Amino acid sequence: MTGEARDPYDAADSRAVPHPVLKKYYERESERRPFVNALFDNAAEHYDFVCGLGSLGSGRPYRRWALQQSGLRVGMKFLDVATGTGMIAQGAARILHKPGAVVGLDPSGGMLREARKTLAVPLVQGTVEELPFADGHFDFLCMGYALRHVADLGVAFRECLRVLKPGGRVLILEITLPRSPLGQRFFRVYFESVLPRITRLSTGSAKAELLMKYYWDTIANCVAAETILGVLKSSGFGGIEHRVRGGLLSEYIGVKPGG
Repeated sequence: MTGEARDPYDAADSRAVPHPVLKKYYERESERRPFVNALFDNAAEHYDFVCGLGSLGSGRPYRRWALQQSGLRVGMKFLDVATGTGMIAQGAARILHKPGAVVGLDPSGGMLREARKTLAVPLVQGTVEELPFADGHFDFLCMGYALRHVADLGVAFRECLRVLKPGGRVLILEITLPRSPLGQRFFRVYFESVLPRITRLSTGSAKAELLMKYYWDTIANCVAAETILGVLKSSGFGGIEHRVRGGLLSEYIGVKPGG
């Protein structure tokens, strides 16, 4: 023992999956991406509705507010990774006042089809592990509520670093389990039982119900915040911050050195 305080960011593995294999849905890690892509494709038409249920209608305003609080400003080029139906991309376009400054990327063709109904920004099909963009192309990158679906946190974060300009910023939005046992119990009952049932009754879609069940299981089994922060650091980001809003919403922030 040296007596020196241990940096919690150094606890991360350079290769880390966001959660273990969830065998009720797929048997091995190689099956995760095909399962997730099919799940989002099949539930895409109901996604905005169930997100509104899950967030009690606060999702869009919060996303835009988080972008502003994290430094998105007019004149920047913005990449929305895992754009889904485009909630974050819409907020960014309103802040930047220039749709062409915003690019949305998602692996799900179904989600992109829904996004194109309301978005007037470039949309690209692809994954965060292989971003189809040049080095140093963006000033700001956001990934909203998709960290739990990536294959490898280290690969994903290094790709984010690569496409950012020096001084560019990454913002990762995620859901955090409440700290109190009572809060965790309420959260679990709502997301594991109530929300899937409401979703099925409201939409008539078994696929949308399955998406909500899977959503909960990925939240419940997601790696600790310290691991996420550690992989951000080991991937090359500096200026790392972790903010928790309302005990539920995590904001992970990192800055590409050199700006």
